[in-house]
Amino acid sequence: MSRPVTLFTGQWADLPLETLAKKAKSFGYDGLELACWGDHFDVEKAIKDDKYVKTRWEILKDNGLSCYAISAHLVGQCICDNIDERHKSILPEEIYGDGDPEGVRQRAAKRMADTGIAARKLRDASPDKIAFPAVVNGFTGSSIWHSIYAFPPTSQEYWQKGFDDFAKRFGPILDTFEKHDVNFGLEVHPTEIAFDIVTAQRALDAVKNHKRFGFNYDPSHLIYQHVDYIKFIYTFADRIYHSHVKDAWHNKGDGTVGVFGGFTTFADPRRYWDFRSPGHGDVDFERVIVALNDVKYTGPLSVEWEDSRMDREFGATEAAAMVKRINFPPSAIAFDAQFDR
Repeated sequence: MSRPVTLFTGQWADLPLETLAKKAKSFGYDGLELACWGDHFDVEKAIKDDKYVKTRWEILKDNGLSCYAISAHLVGQCICDNIDERHKSILPEEIYGDGDPEGVRQRAAKRMADTGIAARKLRDASPDKIAFPAVVNGFTGSSIWHSIYAFPPTSQEYWQKGFDDFAKRFGPILDTFEKHDVNFGLEVHPTEIAFDIVTAQRALDAVKNHKRFGFNYDPSHLIYQHVDYIKFIYTFADRIYHSHVKDAWHNKGDGTVGVFGGFTTFADPRRYWDFRSPGHGDVDFERVIVALNDVKYTGPLSVEWEDSRMDREFGATEAAAMVKRINFPPSAIAFDAQFDR
């Protein structure tokens, strides 16, 4: 059986869930990965009101959709970050509060732990049995991202403090996830504690390979860094807890902007790299599917649609069809073992 193809709702948070669910079905999706912002999934309501999670399922099922994951990227970003005025725009008022950085980080951590509890309540309320483990996808933020260029000269001891800070803040969160049988999938990404293969391994080491810490695989954040996005799958075969389908191109632009972005906005034609609708960038998704089959990943393929150059409804529809076309199941036989049958 092929994997379900879902749509991540984060880039559609301007639409009510009821509206988006109808559109997603018409686009060709099997389910939604619900963002914990907009009106798509409210963590506090889910915890306090048993009826709330039932209403989410009613909306989904009325449109022939399912849900395998929820995502808390915005709150997650603020758990380990050096907080500044930019974070206010991505946080609920009760989490940002007075903006005191440590207070923001602690409230964000508490909300992330609550998200694990809410994810379990949502899964338990499903009218159908779902074999795929419950997962919360998200970010971690990083107290050391600003030091990536290593100037002023930066020691390994300095960087280790960042990984230790991540472990201190996420350890209790992961323990809560364990208590409620929920996985956390970090989307490996610049600005997070892990942004390539080496730092992903270092993050795992920092949390002592906690069974609840894994990855929401997303090749788009690796390709323009020239990180081997296929090797990532094989390296962390047992830690791919969810998978995004998101594309990017690189080696574009006019030669005036490098991989760091030059403080240009997305879709600026001078940019070296940019996000593209799946199938329009440089990610080889057929190789991705082969690798996911090889490591026996059976979970959803969730389209995270970002492309400032394309109408999003056109792009989301085209992406669903593309993913379904290449989403082939692994073989149950060895083709050359059949010659003597």
